[in-house]
Amino acid sequence: MMRDGDALVYGRRFPARFDVSAQSSFPMLRRGRLAMQIRQDLWRELQSLRGFSPAIEVRTMDGGVIVRAGGSVDGRFPKSSTADRIQQLLDDPKKRVRWINNARLTEQTET
Repeated sequence: MMRDGDALVYGRRFPARFDVSAQSSFPMLRRGRLAMQIRQDLWRELQSLRGFSPAIEVRTMDGGVIVRAGGSVDGRFPKSSTADRIQQLLDDPKKRVRWINNARLTEQTET
């Protein structure tokens, strides 16, 4: 995990590379917890993609956070359909509720 000002990047390789990605906005949440939850589900979704290394960037914006989910892929891959799969994951209502509940801010936590 790497923090840089208003951004947090969670992944295995640094600097993180985003060969494919999608993004979505969320309310203000604990960035580290949110990134871990999304990365876990992203890996489950794309683990069959050969050479895939997931990365999540969570950036603080006015009143919330913007999440860029994706990562690097060593080799050839279907870029548009992979980006669509990532976007579908980020837009999944059940997963969003679980991520938000898990990363909700408390009075004692700010990131």
